[in-house]
Amino acid sequence: MATMIDDPLSRTFSALADPTRRAILARLALGSANVGDLAEPFDMSFAAVSKHLRVLEGAGLISRGRDAQYRPAMLDARPLAAASAWIDDYRKFWGDSFDALDDFLASARSKAGATKGSATDSPTEKEEAS
Repeated sequence: MATMIDDPLSRTFSALADPTRRAILARLALGSANVGDLAEPFDMSFAAVSKHLRVLEGAGLISRGRDAQYRPAMLDARPLAAASAWIDDYRKFWGDSFDALDDFLASARSKAGATKGSATDSPTEKEEAS
């Protein structure tokens, strides 16, 4: 049973989940294009590309114009800003986690170096017995 995605962020990520749609967005970042232009690099029908465009349009990632019989698609990157902001929250989390790991490893190396240095500086029991 399919569920409707009703929040903008979910629609954005759902649209971005498909590599063909990501490629279409990359192409539209260069400028507007019609279905024929967008279908050219793919081994799929115009109808299949049109379905991808409907998903992108539903997510607000593209808009469609009217130019005589053509309906050129244009990138609308505003929804990507919300997705980027959401990801940035987790980038901070991972950055903080990696910083903590760096601190732990530096501390462990320092302790290992201190233990190693003190073991080589002091005589062993065999040397003391001789």
